Amino acid sequence: MTDRESRYLISKYGRLFYYLRRESLQTISQVAGAQLGELQRMAQVEIRDVDKFYGDVQAIDAVSLDIDDGDFVILVGPSGCGKSTLLRMVAGLEDISYGDISIGGKVVTTLPPKDRDTAMVFQNYALYPHMTVAENMGFSLRLKGEAKSIARQKVGDTAEILGLSDLLDRYPRQLSGGQRQRVAMGRAIVRKPAVFLFDEPLSNLDAKLRVQMRAEIRELQQRLNTTTIYVTHDQIEAMTMADKIVVMQNGVIEQVGSPLDLYDRPGNTFIASFIGSPSMNLIAGKMTEDGFLSHFDDLLPVPEERRHLSATTYGIRPEHLLLDPDGLEMTVAVVETMGFETHLLGMLGETKITVLTNERVNAGLGDVIPVRPDPHNAHLFDATGTRIA
Repeated sequence: MTDRESRYLISKYGRLFYYLRRESLQTISQVAGAQLGELQRMAQVEIRDVDKFYGDVQAIDAVSLDIDDGDFVILVGPSGCGKSTLLRMVAGLEDISYGDISIGGKVVTTLPPKDRDTAMVFQNYALYPHMTVAENMGFSLRLKGEAKSIARQKVGDTAEILGLSDLLDRYPRQLSGGQRQRVAMGRAIVRKPAVFLFDEPLSNLDAKLRVQMRAEIRELQQRLNTTTIYVTHDQIEAMTMADKIVVMQNGVIEQVGSPLDLYDRPGNTFIASFIGSPSMNLIAGKMTEDGFLSHFDDLLPVPEERRHLSATTYGIRPEHLLLDPDGLEMTVAVVETMGFETHLLGMLGETKITVLTNERVNAGLGDVIPVRPDPHNAHLFDATGTRIA
């Protein structure tokens, strides 16, 4: 080999080694920087006095809410209560009329969605039909200009978590509803956002698959420890998945608390009837020195130390109505046998009530069954519907 050929090879491959070394250092820097950013990033969400108007209609009324880093918070309420609107304002998909929203201590009120470090899973999945599973999951990374090797690794890791590794080459039309939901979740997870946003993601699934996906979403959130805001109208989803439940009605927050707090200590009759399945029985009447006298002149038991309270509504959970030969007469309308429990629907005076028991009950339409409320589990509400402590 001549000196000239040697100099040429050194020059050619020296440049190649230089470029390979530079690319490697850049890749290492990107990965390390991303990991450091994830370690340092906090994702508290603060909503301050937020209003939303559509013309003269106020959809959100002075809502304030603090969500801690890593919390799984569920917004729940009847259709039209404003929960999805509030979620979309956090995502930046709806403008805020008044107030501010902060994520990780940074005010994002005027920022576009792409700059908020959030990822949203929609009710209808919103997958690109012409893209494979892998392409759908990696689309946001491609838009960010992520290196192909890193993007493939992230998509692969996320697919492994979600059980999609064998489906990466399929198109959405070739997937079941549950698989499409996983792909939509994977598209959000692969970005490693500060906050996950879910807008009724399970409403299109059948009952059995909803139960399965509830458990999978909760397990995944606990593993990733990412702040999550989840919207649903299904209070069973709220009770089984949330660290904290936010109950909304008519654009305002009625109560915030853990699932058991809301179940055991509902702040008003709306929450008492909304949280729990079957819902709480609410009986109108007034307090007397002997107990709570219903409008149909039955005396409902109340502990003596609570009989001074000015209650006008008596609440009792279905499971706290006991079958007792000395109880009040309930006229049976429907018996629902669930196997492990029985639901009895009927009338106590002129009020519809539900009884939940683990006993097998042989009764039919028009039969009379004696039931007794457990006084220590009675809930009392005043004339405004507010819980009396």
